[in-house]
Amino acid sequence: MKLALNDIVDLRAYERERPDLQRRVLALKRRRRVAVGPVVTLLFENRETIRFQVQEMARAEKMLQDEQILEELEVYNPLIPERGELSATMFVELTSKEELEEWLPKLVGIERSVELRLGEEAVRAEPEQAHEEQLTREDVTASVHYIRFQLSPQQVERFAAGPVRLAIDHPAYNHEVELTDETGAELLADLRGEPAPAAG
Repeated sequence: MKLALNDIVDLRAYERERPDLQRRVLALKRRRRVAVGPVVTLLFENRETIRFQVQEMARAEKMLQDEQILEELEVYNPLIPERGELSATMFVELTSKEELEEWLPKLVGIERSVELRLGEEAVRAEPEQAHEEQLTREDVTASVHYIRFQLSPQQVERFAAGPVRLAIDHPAYNHEVELTDETGAELLADLRGEPAPAAG
């Protein structure tokens, strides 16, 4: 379910809620973050991670007008997955100027090189359309991308049966990793449109 204006609390109310929400969302992100190889990490988003993002943007920018919040919701609501979808923010985690200059030209197209491997079948990610135009260049990639996986009901059941591997098969970057049970349970809840499992 997408976020509405009344899901975003005003700044004073948010300051009271923020310490507890930060703890919960950091724990949630740990379960939903997957490193694929040495420099790429995917954070699988859900309604709670996106609400936190919007609240933090509103806090940082001191947004007091409904119109400002509505603009943020228009940007971020598409990142909340619908049933049968997974949505992720992909980070190319490079810190030095030298690494950025070396890797970002080599990784052009990486946002189209990510797939979920469900046994013999692979589900390819697609870039999130609203952000793709801003992020895609012919000669250099961005360090952040927004991607989405669309799964059929049969693929969701294969995901549930496991194991599931997350892979990147870019010519300059070829890595894969098996999802942990904890991460798999989180993402299966997204795919089934169910509440996330309680943290163990």
